[in-house]
This record gives sequence, C-alpha cells and structure tokens, in this order.
Amino acid sequence: MIGGFGDIYRTLFGLELAVMFQYRAAVIIWLLGLVLQPIVYMVVWLRVAESKGGRVGDFDAGTIAAYFLVMMLVNHATFTWHMFEMGWRVRSGFFNAILVQPLHPWHRDVLQNVAYKVLALGVMLPVALLLAWYFKPTLDPPLWAAVAFVPAVLLAFLTRFFLEWTLALLAFWITDTSGLNNLYMAFVLIFTGRLAPLSLLPQGLQSFAAWSPFQWMVAFPVELLLGRLTPAQTAHGFAMQALWILLGFGVMQLAWGRASKRYSAVGA
Repeated sequence: MIGGFGDIYRTLFGLELAVMFQYRAAVIIWLLGLVLQPIVYMVVWLRVAESKGGRVGDFDAGTIAAYFLVMMLVNHATFTWHMFEMGWRVRSGFFNAILVQPLHPWHRDVLQNVAYKVLALGVMLPVALLLAWYFKPTLDPPLWAAVAFVPAVLLAFLTRFFLEWTLALLAFWITDTSGLNNLYMAFVLIFTGRLAPLSLLPQGLQSFAAWSPFQWMVAFPVELLLGRLTPAQTAHGFAMQALWILLGFGVMQLAWGRASKRYSAVGA
C-alpha cells in the first residue's frame, strides 16, 4: 500500500514539475513578489532602526536583516495559493475528473506546491545569498535550533496548507470568495510576522497571534533559526503546530465531505 502511494506520488510530482517548467514566466513573476516584499519591509525597518540610534525594540540592523531574509525563505517554503483558484475549480468542472481518482485532491495540491518550490529554489537561494552579502545579517543560532528549524518549517507548511485548503472550500458555498481571501491575507501579513517581527506589535496583537495558527505558520521557525527561542519555547511551538495541524486536517476532512456531496458541474 505504501509502495503504491509512493509510485503515485513520484508520478504526480514528475508531472507537476513538468507543468511548472512549462510556465516559467509565471514562476518568475511569483518569485518577484516573494522576494521584493520582504526586501521592502526590511529596508523600511532598517531606516526606522537608523532613526532610533541603531535599534528598534530588541532588534539591531544585523538582526533585522537576518529576520527578513529568513522570513523570505520560510514564507517561500510555506505559502500556498490554492484558496485563490478553488472558485475557478468549482465553476469550471475541474473536480469532475479529480473526484473519481483514488487520492484526496489535497495530495495533488501538496505535490504541486512542492514542485513549484523545488523549481523556484534555484533562483531563491542565490538571491538570498546575494542579499546576505549586501545587508550583512547577524545569524548565529545554536546547533540545536538549526537542527530543529527543519521540522519546524515542515510543520509550518502543513499548518498553513490545511488551514488555507479548508478556507478554500468555502468556494463550494460562496460564489465569489475574493473578498474573504483578501481579508485572510491581511491577517497573514500582520500575524505571521511578515510585516514586522511580532515582538514589535502591541501586546494585544502578540497575544492574538500566539493563540491563533498564524504565528506557527511562519514566525515560529524564523525566530527559532534566529536563536531567539529557548528549548521550552521551541517545544511549546511544536505542540501548537501539532494542535493546529490536527484541527486543520480534521475540519478540512469534514468540510470536504460536505463540499463533495453538493458539488455538480458540467465542465468546460
């Protein structure tokens, strides 16, 4: 059974990777957004720190640069886009063929996501190294934190994927989900730490981020690699990721069961 799924995964991954190669221009356009946004925020916060004598909160210029460069890579590793195309899938008849296949559709979307990121990594890593040479970030995490960073990023991706795939299923009940998607992305921008490190936010917003899934989708692995977390805080972060993954997966399964029963489309 496991071998069968492995063969299916390898085949689908190869197909999705081939599709991504066919859409190289789109890959580059997406990459521009992923790279430029954190650079803009980094430059803004560097200027703020400079105006305040070299520090803002508990960040100096080197740690600000490190924060946003790591943030750029972690956001690349964890972001998804399927909530923006689920409405098209419902209206176009995309699920007509998918529903008769043995795998749940989320498996295909995970592989599509990974294929894009593998392809884009060939551009993302050199850009990150170039930016690191220019901005000179301060990054010296303890060995245990660097090791824990890898599973933290993987769990952050699953936390974000299951939550956003569940939200995407609203397209089965709502004709136009673009407004809800944009509202959600505003929350992501603020509470994942992409706009600013969470420690620079007001205390009430920090508390909300800590009890929501947002902090654990991006900010947690970033702060871990920066060496800003203790082992106890890291264990708490992994526990929160596990909690939100279980909740997200469970709600996704329930929502998909209802959505697939009400689905009907002629197709294009």
